[in-house]
Amino acid sequence: MKVIIVGNGGREHTLAWKILQSDSVEKVFCIPGNGGTANLPNCQNINLKMNDFDGIAQACHHHQVSLVIVGPELPLSQGIADRLKEKNIPVFGPDKKGAQIEASKSWAKQLMVEAGIPTAASAGFTDKNAAIAYLKSKSAPIVVKADGLAAGKGVIVATTIEEAIKAVENLFENNYCQLLIEEFLEGEEVSILAVTDGITIRPLIPAQDHKRIGEGDTGKNTGGMGAYAPAPIVTPELMKTIETTILQPTLDTLKKRGIDYRGILYAGLMIDKQGKAKVLEFNCRFGDPETQAVLPLLKTPLDELILACVEQRLAQLPTIKWHSQTAICVVAASGGYPDVYAKGLSITGIESAESIGVTVFHAGTDIQNNQLVTSGGRVLGVTAVGENFAKASSLVYEAIQEIKFEGIYYRQDIGHKVKNKA
Repeated sequence: MKVIIVGNGGREHTLAWKILQSDSVEKVFCIPGNGGTANLPNCQNINLKMNDFDGIAQACHHHQVSLVIVGPELPLSQGIADRLKEKNIPVFGPDKKGAQIEASKSWAKQLMVEAGIPTAASAGFTDKNAAIAYLKSKSAPIVVKADGLAAGKGVIVATTIEEAIKAVENLFENNYCQLLIEEFLEGEEVSILAVTDGITIRPLIPAQDHKRIGEGDTGKNTGGMGAYAPAPIVTPELMKTIETTILQPTLDTLKKRGIDYRGILYAGLMIDKQGKAKVLEFNCRFGDPETQAVLPLLKTPLDELILACVEQRLAQLPTIKWHSQTAICVVAASGGYPDVYAKGLSITGIESAESIGVTVFHAGTDIQNNQLVTSGGRVLGVTAVGENFAKASSLVYEAIQEIKFEGIYYRQDIGHKVKNKA
C-alpha cells in the first residue's frame, strides 16, 4: 500500500514514521513534508501546497495511492476530504461540515449543548462593544476565544477583566469577527484523541499537552511545548465515563446532523478536583505534540486502525493494543517563539541525540543547500519512551542537550504535574 500524508509538521513526521512500520505499507508521500520526512526511508516529499486539492488528487492517481491521511485542521476545514472523496480516493479526516467542530468554536458549543455534553458556560459575540459590556458584568479569571482557527493561539485566559477587554480588542483588530467568552474552568487539562468511523468511536491513550511557553505553565499560549502519555489523571473508570458522556454523544449528534465523521475526534478536557471532566474544545485531527507521545506506544498497526475507520468497520477491529510504557515529547523551539523568531538557522546534533535512544520528529525544518535548517517556531519534537515516567523524562532531557541551533529553547518541566505527584 502507498499512502499520502498531508502536512509539514511534527505530527505528520510521526504519522509517516509510524505507518511505515507496518508490513502492509510500501511507501509514504508527504505533501509538502519537512526536513525530517525528506530523510525518512521509503518516504518522499511532494512539493505541493496543502490547499491544492486537485494537485493532491492527481498525485494520488500518479503514484497509485490507496489512502490519504490529513494532518492539519486547515485543509480539513477547507474541504479536502470532500474533494478527494468525490474522486473516489479514501481519506482519513472529516469532511468540511464535520471539521466545523474545530473551525468554529460557536458551532461546536451549540453541538455540545444539543448533545448534553458537560462544558463551560459561554456567550458568543460578533460585536466588540457588546462583548466588552458583557465582560464588565463578569469577574475574572475568564476565557476569551477566537471563533475560527488560530493555530492553537486563539485562547486567552485573562486573570483580570482589563486583560480580557484587551484580548477582545486585539482579536477584533486582527479580523476575528466572532468570539466566545467562557467561564474559567479549574483543574488539570488532558487530551483524548479518539478514532471513529462515524458509527463506532474508540479512544487512544490519554495525553497531556503543555500549551504555555514558560515553565510552570506560564506565559503565552503556543501550539504546544511538549506532551506525555499516558496521563495518569485519566483512570480506566474516568475513561469509560468520558466515552459514554462525551465521545459517543458527540458522535451521535454529528450523525443526527447528517455528518459522516470518519477520522480523529480530539477532546480537550478539564478534569476537576472531583475527577469530573468537562470539554474545553474539540479538534478534528491528531494533536500536535500529543501524537508524538501517543503513537510510539501504539502496538496495533496504524494503517489497520485508520483503514477500519475509512471503511466503516471499526467495530469489527480487535481491541487497540498498547505498549505498557511512558512516552514524553519535548519541543525544541526557536528563540522568540510564539512571537518573532529567526528562520534558516543551522541544526546539528540530531544523530547524537538519537544515539542516546530517543526519536527526533521534525516540525519546523527544511533542507537548504544540503543543510538542515529551522523553518518554523516549533522546530523539533524529541520523544523518549521508558518503562516509567522518570526514566523517559531522564532520557529525553539527556538527549535534547545534544541538539544545537542558535536560540534553541525548550521547557525543562514537561510532565511536572506527574512529578509533583510522585
